[in-house]
Amino acid sequence: MRKFDTKVQHLKYKVLSEVARQAWNDTLYDNLLDIPKILVPGKTPTMRCCVYKERAILSERVKIAMGGDKENPNVIEVIPIACDECPVGGFEVTNACRGCLAHRCEDVCRFGAISFDSNHVAHIDKSKCKECGACAKVCPYTAIVSRKRPCQNACKIKAISMNESKEAIIDNDICISCGACVYQCPFGAIMDKSYIINVVDMLKNRNRDEEYNVYAVVAPSISSQFTYAKLGQVISGLKALGFHTVVEAALGADMVAMAESKELTEKGFLTSSCCPAFVDYINKSFPALKEHISHNLSPMATIAKYIKETDNAAKVVFIGPCTAKKAEAQKPEVKKYIDAVMTFEELQALFDSRDIEITELEEDVLDNASYFGRIFARSGGLTDAVAEALKEQGIEDFELKACTCDGIEACRVALLKKSKNMLDANFIEGMACVGGCIGGAGCLTHGEKNKAEVDKYGNEAFEKSISDAISILK
Repeated sequence: MRKFDTKVQHLKYKVLSEVARQAWNDTLYDNLLDIPKILVPGKTPTMRCCVYKERAILSERVKIAMGGDKENPNVIEVIPIACDECPVGGFEVTNACRGCLAHRCEDVCRFGAISFDSNHVAHIDKSKCKECGACAKVCPYTAIVSRKRPCQNACKIKAISMNESKEAIIDNDICISCGACVYQCPFGAIMDKSYIINVVDMLKNRNRDEEYNVYAVVAPSISSQFTYAKLGQVISGLKALGFHTVVEAALGADMVAMAESKELTEKGFLTSSCCPAFVDYINKSFPALKEHISHNLSPMATIAKYIKETDNAAKVVFIGPCTAKKAEAQKPEVKKYIDAVMTFEELQALFDSRDIEITELEEDVLDNASYFGRIFARSGGLTDAVAEALKEQGIEDFELKACTCDGIEACRVALLKKSKNMLDANFIEGMACVGGCIGGAGCLTHGEKNKAEVDKYGNEAFEKSISDAISILK
């Protein structure tokens, strides 16, 4: 069974697993220049025009797998040398143009960018075109189309543009680190920084210089991943890597649902704090609504805080589908609780760097959270959990009017309406990825089936209420 959706993901995995393997063996820095040759042996390129360019790109991938550019605060980085195969894009006239006499496209263009040849076929002068799209709207044959690059199409908040060399650049003042561009780039020219070496060092050096326990906090969306194995085998694999204990982030979600419902009744209007990309989007694009962001930490940080308060020798690694969690972990209020963040892609690479075949392992148990904590992984799950928390706390005089936003475009619409007092909602659940966390860029697989897997996983929870789940923490 395939472990990844795309070959680009498989390429990332190959780089990550080799970097991790060398790190385990204490040979990473000695063999650093040889890794591209290990991955592409011989003189025959597998994807590029020549083996030398392919290896040069792999060298850049290795750098990002080792933490990337330390001067760039963004966890998403562009590999310029790999960003060279996409067409420039923009508005273009297709062969559907019939050379009509109306010339509506010319009339509507305010910049004089439309001209015609001897056959009356339209042409667009790229040096004059402002990409307004007016010509495309009026063409009766829909012969003018916008050909944006995949990364630009993926980035719904318009944080990506092209420089003079036609390479993608990311505006860090706009970017929310959601990773949509990472998943959609057909050449893998945009990657999320990896901290897999930090995790290897943590696991390798425990009890060497100082004694500490490394906890793996896994996102509930793990239930829809590693489809070639059983969840219990994944948990056994984590312990085989050296993790002391595996804890559900969903238990943190139970804690957040209870606290967030209380905060909602006290303040009257709230936006959720669980999705770091959504929170970042409010801070950067809707600063007037910042005061309404829930003051609760995310489920990841909430459960990590609990772990560190109960175990002074704890180090916590979060494992999930989200690239934005890597950015969240760098924030001062979160950094003290989270020691590293990995995606599911990176976890697969870590397993294989140690030659751990999880399908051959016995099943372990993962059962710390309720149904409601586990369904945080999908869009609408947080709203359901807040409604349940209100019910369990006996808060009957508060009417929950929730707006569930599935994807950053839906978030934008809801926030825009609320900023103009046009939205009758007192709670906005924002999920930057379509589908929720199950659509995260760091997932092994993406798709509608993932929602069903999350609901199934929720129904398997031993604790059926939020109150029962968090009672074990007292």
